Amino acid sequence: MSDTHIRVLSLNCWGLKFVAKNRDERIEAIAHELSQGDHDIIALQEIWVYADYQKVQERVAKKLPNSKFFYGGALGAGLAIFTRFPIIATSVHPYSLNGAPIDVAAGDWFVGKAAASAVLLHPVLGQVQIFNTHLFAKGGEDGPEHLRAHRLVGAWEFAKLARTAAELGRYVICLGDFNSIPPTLPMTIIQDHASLTDAWVVTHPNSDSLTPKNHLEAVEQLGITADNLHNTYSASKSWISGWGKRLDYVLYRQPSHISTHPTGQSFPVIRATQCTVVLTDHVPGHNFSFSDHFGLEATLAIESTPTDAPSLIDSPKELTSAAIATTIQAWTACYRFAKERMKKELIIFGLSLFLLVAIAVGTAWLPYSWLNPIFILVTVALAWLATTMLYHGFLYGNWECNALMNAIEDLEHHRKGLALGL
Repeated sequence: MSDTHIRVLSLNCWGLKFVAKNRDERIEAIAHELSQGDHDIIALQEIWVYADYQKVQERVAKKLPNSKFFYGGALGAGLAIFTRFPIIATSVHPYSLNGAPIDVAAGDWFVGKAAASAVLLHPVLGQVQIFNTHLFAKGGEDGPEHLRAHRLVGAWEFAKLARTAAELGRYVICLGDFNSIPPTLPMTIIQDHASLTDAWVVTHPNSDSLTPKNHLEAVEQLGITADNLHNTYSASKSWISGWGKRLDYVLYRQPSHISTHPTGQSFPVIRATQCTVVLTDHVPGHNFSFSDHFGLEATLAIESTPTDAPSLIDSPKELTSAAIATTIQAWTACYRFAKERMKKELIIFGLSLFLLVAIAVGTAWLPYSWLNPIFILVTVALAWLATTMLYHGFLYGNWECNALMNAIEDLEHHRKGLALGL
């Protein structure tokens, strides 16, 4: 272990109980592999079972004695951080929107996707805030607009958290499964508003111009971490995505007020010198991969830079007017869609309630007793439908609309601030 660099690793473990295939064998193998590495910080996503977290914790404890499992939602946020540096503060920020509770198959609402963070005390850098996240999965970039609005809300909230951490004078390192390929709008929001640097782009500046010959070469050259033919769990998706998708990132930045140091003094900066996709082989002794994602590993060098060399400091970035307008447009479209859905669901609630009353009255004149069980089943189904539509149409519908309105007005105020040069 050296204090001249920080080695980090991010991995989506695909650890949902009863659903994820070969979970026990894979978590055991992941724990073993992590214990053999020389990482300073490890961020895991989709590690929902606490016993799985404990298994990893026990295996890596000698090298990474400090760790945190983050709770969230009904089934847990699935996020954990392991580090060799002391943890002096932790927090978890559940995203305002994580899909709909009625979308049970997707499950994002139940697990409560979130941005987890831990403030570490580094011997050279001082306070370093590590973020670990897993953004909302459903909804592509091709529209309709309302499908990507929830992920955009998460991206905006994450960007604000990372930016605030830097404004507090902390170095920021962001790890996780962002469920977005570069340079899509969610990643634009995160990188530009928080002035974050992509470790893969820094260490592979010409990767966009490369033409891989096979799927494994695509992983190595393009940073593909998901939906690749080489992965046994996501190989079936490769016919849609081609070589696969780069969904996992290592992002970083310096503190925002680092340039206020007195002239002539030096200060440390972090810079990516290596970034590699890892855990691409099969689990030893088995014919399946470690997870449905590959891991992403990066080395961040700690360099001493004099304060009179401003060119070496990360230039602050900001969202363009086009990105802001497109984001607000997506949220507005989702708001309108939510309002229309609410009306339909409340109409269904009213009709279900009317039919329940009609059945209750009509059962008094049933001509045959064998009809009673049928009417009971119909009554139960209608009661379930009415309750679901009332909950989803009124409670969740207003929840979603209020969260969207908060995001729209928040970004509108930010746009006004930019116009005023603030």
